[in-house]
Amino acid sequence: MSLTLDHAGIAFLMVLVAGFATCVGASAVFCQCCVKLASKRVLAAGLAFSAGIMLYVSFIEIFQKAKGGFEAAGLAEKHAYMASTLCTFLGMLIMRLLIAAARCLDPDHEDFELVMPGCDASQPSATEGTEAPAADIREISKEEKKGQQEKRLLRMGLNTALAITIHNFPEGLAGMVAGLIDPTVGFTLTSAIAIHNIPEGLCIALPIYYSTGSRLRGFLLSAAAGLAEPVGALIAWGIVGASGEDMHGTIYGILFGLVAGIMIMIVALELLPTAHRFDPKDTVVTHALVAGMLVMATSLVLFMV
Repeated sequence: MSLTLDHAGIAFLMVLVAGFATCVGASAVFCQCCVKLASKRVLAAGLAFSAGIMLYVSFIEIFQKAKGGFEAAGLAEKHAYMASTLCTFLGMLIMRLLIAAARCLDPDHEDFELVMPGCDASQPSATEGTEAPAADIREISKEEKKGQQEKRLLRMGLNTALAITIHNFPEGLAGMVAGLIDPTVGFTLTSAIAIHNIPEGLCIALPIYYSTGSRLRGFLLSAAAGLAEPVGALIAWGIVGASGEDMHGTIYGILFGLVAGIMIMIVALELLPTAHRFDPKDTVVTHALVAGMLVMATSLVLFMV
């Protein structure tokens, strides 16, 4: 089994484009029409579609490549399957720990839809003010209430940016490894990553814009979060280069197993829960999820012909 650096340039470019897809979402702050178009239902469908692609390619394509790597290293089919399964769950555990760390840094991450299009950013959250008497609430001036809301939105935007930066890093590593081994798989994987990076950029830029009044600041912070993906790609590039042009099948299997686990956990913990928060009645999420799987399956079949 061979993994070469022949496709390093195109693989890195794909990850770079996926990372800076956050800028596409963030650019909505410069255009009020774009903000209105980015409805919750559209965002939910985009996230679910991306989840369908990532789930299908992880289980059907990437896992099989991990198994193939272990078999090329001399393991029997049964043992190769067991090794691939172990690496996949290890990748899931790694991503779970990273996302847990991100949520510790951003305890309000679950509430970021409060500032999404169609929501009134001036309204307090469902838990704010529920324990205070109405008289106490009326004593707070409009200026104080606005200042408190702006501080909360600023903190939310900064924490969301940090959380997204943390979990973008392994996405970049995964996209780079996939692109180095098979540019076709790398393209589909980074395309799915790019799709779900668009609303992530919006989730960073909007609260920053609402709290500071600076569109540029929100956009630049989203771009900075997207930089984590090419950084992860450069590290993967270095690992492959240090291992030599002809990578041992065991390392190949381990990397692809970890990539599959990372992608699955991103879907389970981030994409689908967020999609359902945008679409609690499931008017589009399930359909978009299946559509993503269908598109991924169709593309794989076409590439085999």
